[in-house]
Amino acid sequence: MLYSLIRPLLFSLDPETAHRATFNAIEKVHRLGLLTGGPIPCQPRNVMGLDFPNPVGVAAGMDKNGEHLEALASLGFGFIEIGTVTPRPQPGNPRPRLFRIPEANAIINRMGFNNQGVDNLVANVRRSNYYGILGINIGKNFDTPVERAADDYLICLSKIYRHAGYVVVNISSPNTPHLRQLQNAEELDHLLGLLKSKQMELADEHAKYTPLAVKIAPDLEPPQIASIAALLMKHQIDGIIATNTTLSRTGVEALPHASEKGGLSGAPLRERATAVVRHLHGVLQGAIPIISVGGIMCAADAKEKIDAGASLVQIYSGLIYRGPQLVSEVARALCASSVPDLLCPGSG
Repeated sequence: MLYSLIRPLLFSLDPETAHRATFNAIEKVHRLGLLTGGPIPCQPRNVMGLDFPNPVGVAAGMDKNGEHLEALASLGFGFIEIGTVTPRPQPGNPRPRLFRIPEANAIINRMGFNNQGVDNLVANVRRSNYYGILGINIGKNFDTPVERAADDYLICLSKIYRHAGYVVVNISSPNTPHLRQLQNAEELDHLLGLLKSKQMELADEHAKYTPLAVKIAPDLEPPQIASIAALLMKHQIDGIIATNTTLSRTGVEALPHASEKGGLSGAPLRERATAVVRHLHGVLQGAIPIISVGGIMCAADAKEKIDAGASLVQIYSGLIYRGPQLVSEVARALCASSVPDLLCPGSG
């Protein structure tokens, strides 16, 4: 209810300014002790060898540098994913680079992996008092040639390994030149081989096995999805996140900002992301767990992802449009012993 009152004010601001203002407010409320909750109670779900206290996480991009872990945890998330982080700090693409499309509950971004670098992120994590499951999403610097991308991923993996609950290899952002090329079979086979070898080396070094997941795009054709799934199984990758933002503009045609370059997220991505989850589930047959993200605006959307084969869900754009209440709404629905037929607000 409170968020519905302040959302018009936030939406009157530039999206990046509103993002910072929202986190400043959450931090202040948290420090006053008014946000003291933890994960929504649930039967823990064992995924990738980790016990998730509830199946609802925050997607990468919300807290790129790991600066707000405790405040985010107080909203009830079962896990938090930070990043995408790169070896060196980089400013990202020029502003403006983030656009709301409220008529469609959608967002277009072309942020370009803006972050303060992996060393800064590690320092933030070490200072934090967050002890829940932490995913760290890694990428390459914009000026690293794609044929040297593995070097960047290996640097990040080595530096974050001991601090992460799981690590996500982001090869699917549409906003870093040539990054999605790494989803091609030959490039992906090479990258996964190097990462798996480093993962096992680091597991021995730290006496700790940190699962490795890969985040893929929603704009893949079924043969590409099947090829990626086969490579993930070949290299014994621990998880897959489906999906990143889409280059499609289906659902926002002719709306303001629809022609902006970048990846589209929010409600128009829901069906496309669910279709990828469903196809992956059919190919993987439970061999690798799926974390689903894309278009979750209410509990019914999250249940759709679980029914399609996902083990966990993540939210981002829904949090911007619906506010913190979405976390508890989704978690309580998915944690209920019997889930009734659900409808999104305003539907049906």
